[in-house]
Amino acid sequence: MIAEEVKKEYFEWIYSIVCHKRYAPENTYDKLLNCLNEIPFKCKDARDKNRMEDGFNLRRQFTFYNDLDESAADLIEGPCTVLEMMFALAIRCEDIMDDPTIGNRTSQWFWQMVTNLGLGSMSDRLFNEEYVKETINKFMNREFEPDGKGSLFRIRNCQQDLREVEIWMAMLWYLDSLV
Repeated sequence: MIAEEVKKEYFEWIYSIVCHKRYAPENTYDKLLNCLNEIPFKCKDARDKNRMEDGFNLRRQFTFYNDLDESAADLIEGPCTVLEMMFALAIRCEDIMDDPTIGNRTSQWFWQMVTNLGLGSMSDRLFNEEYVKETINKFMNREFEPDGKGSLFRIRNCQQDLREVEIWMAMLWYLDSLV
C-alpha cells in the first residue's frame, strides 16, 4: 500500500465514524473535516501533549481495526492534526460515558466539540476556510471565553477559567456537568 492510499483510507475511516448516517446527503462536511485534517494541533499548554499522543495513537488503531499491517501507520506522516486530536478525544469521551442502552456516541461527542468551537454551521455549502482556521487558532491559543465558549468544551457557570486548565480536565468537568 502506498502512503497516499493509506492517508486517504485513514481520513475516510474517521469520516465514516463521525458522519455515519448523521446528515442528509445535501449537508456534507467534507471541506470542514479536510480543513481540520490539514491544521497541525499545537499545544500552548504542555499538559495537552497527551491529546497529541492520542491523535498519533489513532493511526495505530486505524491499522488494527482495518486489519492492516501496523507499519501502515508509519505511512501517515506529519504532525497530529486537529481532526485527529478531536476524534481521539471524542473516543475518550465515549469510553468514559459509555452507556450500552444508548449505543456508541463517539460522533455525538465529536460534533458537540465542533459546535462548541462555533463551527457547527460549516457544511460544504456554507464553508468558510478563513473563519475555520481563525476559530481553530483562537482555540489553540486559548483565546476563548473563561467558560469555554469558543473551545471544545463549554461549561456554563463554571467556577474555573477553562483557559487555565488542560483540555483533559475541561473535558472531565464538561462530562461531569452532564450527569
